[in-house]
Amino acid sequence: MKTIEATGSEVKRCTRAAGVVGGATLMSRLLGFARDMVIAGFFGAGMRSDAFFVAFRIPNLMRRLFAEGALSIAFIPVFTEYLTEKGKPEAIRLACAALRFTAALLVLAVILGMWASPVLVRVFAPGFIDDPIQFEMTTGMTRLMFPYLFFIGLTALCMGILNSLGHFAGPALAPILLNIAIIFAAFFISPNLAEPITGLAWGVLMGGLLQLGFQAPFLVRHGVHLFQKARFFHPALSRIGNTLLPAVLGAAVYQINILVGALLASLLPRGSVSYLYYADRLVQFPLGIFAMAMATAVLPSLSRQAAAGDMAGLRDTFAHTLRLVFFITLPAMVGLIVLREPIIGLLFQRGAFDARAVRATADALLFYSLGLPAFSGVRIVASAFYALQDTRTPMKTAVVAIGFNLFLGVMLMGPMGHGGLALATSSASILNLVLLIFSLRWKLGAPEWGKIMNSACKSVICSVIMGGTVWGVAHWTIPREGGTSTRLVSGLLLCITTGCIFYSGIAFLMKSPEMKIVLAAAGKGVRR
Repeated sequence: MKTIEATGSEVKRCTRAAGVVGGATLMSRLLGFARDMVIAGFFGAGMRSDAFFVAFRIPNLMRRLFAEGALSIAFIPVFTEYLTEKGKPEAIRLACAALRFTAALLVLAVILGMWASPVLVRVFAPGFIDDPIQFEMTTGMTRLMFPYLFFIGLTALCMGILNSLGHFAGPALAPILLNIAIIFAAFFISPNLAEPITGLAWGVLMGGLLQLGFQAPFLVRHGVHLFQKARFFHPALSRIGNTLLPAVLGAAVYQINILVGALLASLLPRGSVSYLYYADRLVQFPLGIFAMAMATAVLPSLSRQAAAGDMAGLRDTFAHTLRLVFFITLPAMVGLIVLREPIIGLLFQRGAFDARAVRATADALLFYSLGLPAFSGVRIVASAFYALQDTRTPMKTAVVAIGFNLFLGVMLMGPMGHGGLALATSSASILNLVLLIFSLRWKLGAPEWGKIMNSACKSVICSVIMGGTVWGVAHWTIPREGGTSTRLVSGLLLCITTGCIFYSGIAFLMKSPEMKIVLAAAGKGVRR
C-alpha cells in the first residue's frame, strides 16, 4: 500500500513539476519566436544570418554537450542519492563543491574555445572556408560568444541543484532573459555597429550573464551559498565525472544530429543553414514545452525512486510520463505538418525573409516534424537509464544514431537538399528510440508496454482524424498567396482551435486516460 501511495505521489509531483516547467517554457518559446521574427526581419536568410547561427551553435552545442544536458544528467541522480541517504547538509556541500569545480573547468574551456575558434568554424561549417568574409565573420562571432558557455554552464548546474530540491520555476524562466537580451541587442546595439549582425553576439553574452544572476536568489533561499565552507573536490565528484563523458553523447544526440545537418547544409546553397535553423525552432516549441518539460521533471522523480529501491514505482512513473508525452506530441506533429507554411509565413515572412524562404523552411519543417514523437520519446526513455546511473547504454545507441544520420544525410542531401538533411535527423531519432526501448526492456523489465502502445495507437487515430479536419478548415480559411495578416491570423487560430477541440473530443470518446490527466491539470491551473 505504501509503495502504491508513494508511486501515486511521485506521479502527481512529476506532473505538477512538468506543468510549471511547461508553462515557463511556453513563455520562453513565445518570446523566442519574437526574437527569431526580429532576426528574420533584420537579417533574413543569407550570408550574415548563416554566419550568426553557426557561430552561436558552436558554444551553444558545447553547453548542451558538457553543461546543461550531460552535467545535469550526471549530477542529479548522485545529488538526489545524497539528499535521500545522507541528508540535505551533505548534499549542499556537494552542490557547492560542484559549482566551484565546474566554474574552474568552464574557464579553461572558454579560453581554449576562443583560441580554437577558427578551427571550430572549419570543422562545423566547412562550406564557409571558400568565402573569406563569411569565414572571418563567423570566427569573430564564435570567439565573442564563447564566454557564454561559462555563464550558461553554471546556470545549468544551478538548474540541476534546484530541480533536485523541488524548485522548477526559476530555472525554467531563465531562458526568457536570453531572448530579451538578443531582442534588445538587435534594436539598440546592432544599428550602432559597423557589422550589425555582431550586435546579436553581444546580446547572447548579456543573456548568459542575466540567466546566471537570476538563479542566485533561489539558491540562497534553499541554503546553497557559493562561499560557504566546502571542499573544492568532493568525493562524489569522481562518480559524477565517471558518468559525465558517456552522458555527453546520450543526452545531446539530437543536438549533435542537428549540428551534423548544419555542417552538411553549409555545403549547400546559401540560406540552407538558416532554413534548417528556423524549422528546428518551430519543432523546439512543442518539444520544449512538453517533452523537455516532462524530462526535466521526471528525472528527479525517477532518481528518488531508484535511490529508494522502488523499481515498481519507477516503472509506473516512467510509463505514465511516456504515455503523456506521446499523447501530446503526436497531434503536435500532425498540426505542424498540415499548417507548416502559414505558420512560417505568419512568423517570419517580412523584411528580408521572402516567400521563397518560407517554402524552403516549410520543406525542412515537414521532415523535422516527422521525428517529433521520437525526439520526445528519446528524452523520456533515456531519463530512466540516467536515474539508474546508467549513461553508457544511451551513449551506445546515440553513436549508432549519429552514424546513421551522417550516412543518410550524405545520401539525401544531393537529391533532396536541406529537406533530406532534416529527414535524416528524424530517421536517426526514430532508430535511437527503438534501440533504447529494446535496451530498457532488458534492464527494467516490462513497464506496461502494452498500455503504452495502446495509448500511442489511440493518439495516432485521434491525430489523423484531427489532421484531416484541420486540413479541410485550412483549405477554406487560410489564404494561399497575398492574403492579409489579419486573415492569416484568424485562419490559423480557427484551425488550431478546431484541431484542439476535435482531438480532445475524440480522445474523450475513446476513453483515453491521458485526456483525463490533461483535463485535471488544466482544471487545477484555472482554479489557481
